[in-house]
Amino acid sequence: MQITDVLAQMGGLQSIARELGVSEGQAADGVEALLPAILGGFKKQAQSQPSGLDGLAGVLGQLGGGGLLDNVLSPQPTDVSRGNDVLGQIFGSRDVSRTVAADAASRTGLDPSLLKQMLPMLAMLVAGFMAKQQGGAAQAPSASGGLGDLLGGLLGGAAPGGAAARGGGLGALLDMNGDGNALDDILRLAGKAMR
Repeated sequence: MQITDVLAQMGGLQSIARELGVSEGQAADGVEALLPAILGGFKKQAQSQPSGLDGLAGVLGQLGGGGLLDNVLSPQPTDVSRGNDVLGQIFGSRDVSRTVAADAASRTGLDPSLLKQMLPMLAMLVAGFMAKQQGGAAQAPSASGGLGDLLGGLLGGAAPGGAAARGGGLGALLDMNGDGNALDDILRLAGKAMR
């Protein structure tokens, strides 16, 4: 099952659509366009931690853990400042967030300002989901394997019928240098846009 399906089953797409005043179809299109960059950011974050996935699990906890997911799914307005904290951690710069939103807008036809509003909510959903999954795997002998398997599965959209295939190979399109991580390519684009 793909992460977009999981988010839909949890009510994440409905929450985003309700809060932003868009249809669930528009929310799903935005999520599919933004997700590769967010997942790439988490992958890069895990690779940059001295203790790898265990370090990422610690970062997720510091950012709010499973409470991030609960905040978006709640009928109350989402505290997007927490999502902006997540984006700051995985992207490092607001310019990267702007570039990700602009790229997604060019691919979906959705308004860039809508996608900028969606980004922190989606980052919270993904971070909260990963934290809750990691919490459930903490009883297992290799807790980092649980998060590693989860992150690998979330990033594994290149399989036939996967999220990248459904999105017209969006993950592959964003990953211009073919290293399996689209975030470095997006960062390079952001750097060019700043000049």
